[in-house]
Amino acid sequence: MTTAAVALPRIEISDPSPWRSFFSVLRRDITVTGRELPIFLAQVILQPLGLLFIFGKVLGSIGLTTPGYAHLLFPGIVALTVTLTGIQSTALPLVLEFSFSREIEDRLLAPLPTWAVALEKMLFASMRALLAALVMFPVGIWVLGSIPWHAGAIWLVAVVMILGALAGSAIGLTLGTLVPPNRIQIMFALILTPMLFTGCSQYPWPSLSHLRWFQVVTAFNPMTYASEGMRAALTPSVHHMYPWVCVLGLAVSVAVFSTIGIRGFLHRAID
Repeated sequence: MTTAAVALPRIEISDPSPWRSFFSVLRRDITVTGRELPIFLAQVILQPLGLLFIFGKVLGSIGLTTPGYAHLLFPGIVALTVTLTGIQSTALPLVLEFSFSREIEDRLLAPLPTWAVALEKMLFASMRALLAALVMFPVGIWVLGSIPWHAGAIWLVAVVMILGALAGSAIGLTLGTLVPPNRIQIMFALILTPMLFTGCSQYPWPSLSHLRWFQVVTAFNPMTYASEGMRAALTPSVHHMYPWVCVLGLAVSVAVFSTIGIRGFLHRAID
């Protein structure tokens, strides 16, 4: 009695595309943020809303600021929002994922290069930062009654906001990977507070010409270029940095901190 061999069709299982995996992880993060949108907006908008209300509305109403200061302040508040949200949206989750939740291990098991995981974290944080900055425009109208706007400069607004979001997320990636978890709160106090007050969000950079040393200090803060770039777009009548200097400063910040942050991420992932 003989048995005939039956040839079964050969099934080839191909690995998923790295790009498909990349966008799948990104889509997952966006979905989670969508479910927690009110909480996210409350976290990222409360501080800039308070600054805008006190410095732009209250002090102006009681005559302690000059007329028009609110319009000078608003571009800086938008820059502050986009930069700080990018930092916080990258640094804090990374600290938790590398130390407590260990969620980063699931992401590292995805069919992606390790550097692409870091890039996804940056891109997602930048999207959160852009959303927070966009929300500040209706918030500004609600608090101040009107905001400065020039339709012809919308391209500059978009470029500065995108680069500011990327710069903030790159700084956050650097902090989240290089700072030990038990030191992250101290580092936030030592880094974010100086960034807040040296980022030219409350004053134009050229006005510091009589405080030359402080003007030099602010030039090392990436937020300064975001603030001045937004002023160049929204309040061109106010003295500000040249737009190309703002774009260049933000681009250099993105390149430098992205390189440092991705290297730090690779080191932490290998460990």
